[in-house]
Amino acid sequence: MNTQAPVIAIKNLHKAYGALEVLKGVDITAPKGHVISLIGSSGSGKSTLLRCCNLLEDSQQGEIIFKGEPVLWNGNGHGRRPADAEQVLRIRTNLSMVFQQFNLWAHMTILQNVMEAPVTVLKRDRAQVEEAARNYLDKVGIGDKCDVYPAQLSGGQQQRAAIARGLCMEPEALLFDEPTSALDPELEQEVVRVIKDLAAEGRTMMIVTHDMKLAADVSDHVVFLHQGLIEEQGPPETLFGAPKSERLRGFLSATQAA
Repeated sequence: MNTQAPVIAIKNLHKAYGALEVLKGVDITAPKGHVISLIGSSGSGKSTLLRCCNLLEDSQQGEIIFKGEPVLWNGNGHGRRPADAEQVLRIRTNLSMVFQQFNLWAHMTILQNVMEAPVTVLKRDRAQVEEAARNYLDKVGIGDKCDVYPAQLSGGQQQRAAIARGLCMEPEALLFDEPTSALDPELEQEVVRVIKDLAAEGRTMMIVTHDMKLAADVSDHVVFLHQGLIEEQGPPETLFGAPKSERLRGFLSATQAA
């Protein structure tokens, strides 16, 4: 694969649920080592865009290109589906998704949760995966919680376990879908700290967030979506410091007032 190609490139992406058009032709590029934040009101298409990236949702039109390799499709419009199941699996395992609601297996310990996908999906050596999993749990600050179950952890600890699980796949990029919105403010800061550390390491990330401070602090590029289109985008200092569009100014003043 072309090592100079962006990790993710999306061109003219359209996504609809029946007659409801959620994405109306969106272009986004995530170069290696860059953090891209997606902001906008509820219903603007941010989470849908992330799920289309990871092929959890099928889009009706446009290209999704992973490290220079376009996703192959069969059919058109609402009948369009990925053509190559092996390609989908390869891309999906290289784009680790961290969800708003943690999605940890309740019947497994934290260590088992982190190890499960690398062992069962990627068929990696169990002993090597366990060593990596323990390292990643240390990295996110919960190395002492390996043998407890998700219900015994706070929300912030569960989300950090979910991040360790994503990292243990050794992905090309991490996709965060509102990683802090289910958390109380003090627990939110634990997760923000981990995301900032990952950004400082130069990891490729796409983050859907309602936290403008997080977006301003960690992003190389911020995209403001409005009703399924990119209204404005650019470096965080420009977007937050000197927004050009009336809609973005309104959105930022509403988030500051909240």
